[in-house]
Amino acid sequence: MAIFEPRDQIRAMVGYHSAQVDVPIRLNTNESPFPPPAGWVKMLTDVAAGIDWNRYPDRAAVELRAVIAARHSVSPENVFVANGSNEVLQTILLTYGGHGRKVATFEPTYQMYAQIARVTGADVVVGERRADFTLDAHEIERLMQREAPSVTFLCNPNNPTGLVEPRENLEVLLEHATGVVVVDEAYAEFSDWSAMDLVSEDRALAVTRTFSKTLSMAALRVGYVVAPKWMIAQLEIAALPYHLDSFKQAATTAALGFTSEMEERVALIKSERSRIESTLSALDIEVWPSGSNFVLFRPRSRDAQAVWADLLAAGILVRDCSSWARLEGCLRVTVGTPDENKAFLAAMSSAVA
Repeated sequence: MAIFEPRDQIRAMVGYHSAQVDVPIRLNTNESPFPPPAGWVKMLTDVAAGIDWNRYPDRAAVELRAVIAARHSVSPENVFVANGSNEVLQTILLTYGGHGRKVATFEPTYQMYAQIARVTGADVVVGERRADFTLDAHEIERLMQREAPSVTFLCNPNNPTGLVEPRENLEVLLEHATGVVVVDEAYAEFSDWSAMDLVSEDRALAVTRTFSKTLSMAALRVGYVVAPKWMIAQLEIAALPYHLDSFKQAATTAALGFTSEMEERVALIKSERSRIESTLSALDIEVWPSGSNFVLFRPRSRDAQAVWADLLAAGILVRDCSSWARLEGCLRVTVGTPDENKAFLAAMSSAVA
């Protein structure tokens, strides 16, 4: 009987996942701790009733792209929308990566950049961050000159460290890049600057966003990219026909009518993030300043896995990053509701006492 094996790139990898445990407080996957607005949820019945279910969706997602474009003061032709930002990244790599091409990352960073790059057949080249996880501009220039990648990813704020990338580093990258530069801004609303204003027709810069975090729509899976019109046209060639269903387009368009309510939640999460950072810093814990909706930290007095287990026993799940390369001894907590954060901080105080 024939045995069918996957490609070497697939066989050499393990899938990206985060352990899900049935606990009262889940703070491990950077989701919004709040449900979406009740008004939007009530609208979904009418949204579903208004869809011609026997017809294919609008292939160009005209209405949704127009609403997103208005948010960023660009043309709808500068916007591409897909099923979550990971599918946006995959489409970019299908278009500009592939066999015989190189994709660059600066580690530690979001693991899916390398994962999707290898799945699509590209070689991954890595630039190193300093011990404090900041990125040296000279390292950017060195990697660009040595490897000449077709695609380079810069995550801002960076996941899993939470650090906000200095604008100067992006300017250096744009100056020396040999291919497409992708700035992943999945957590932009929690940060203090964006690369959106740098997108132009004469620059190979793409800025990706998601609605999973600030719009409380992780279950719906919608992401997008703002890029030059010529790049968007090329992405549309690589995308499958009718890849974005009618309900998703209509539901997301409706959700964008509730952005003021979402902005209030962002402000609360940022305030709670500061409380988590200051409280952890007062304990025997190393804490990295975050511009995101999570905080990376390293217990000094106890093994990170033991602390993780104590938190789990208290009914609290955080992300154990301690076995990841370059993140030895680190844990990551998503900012939750005020009550969830209070419980987490009390459990952490006990765990490192």
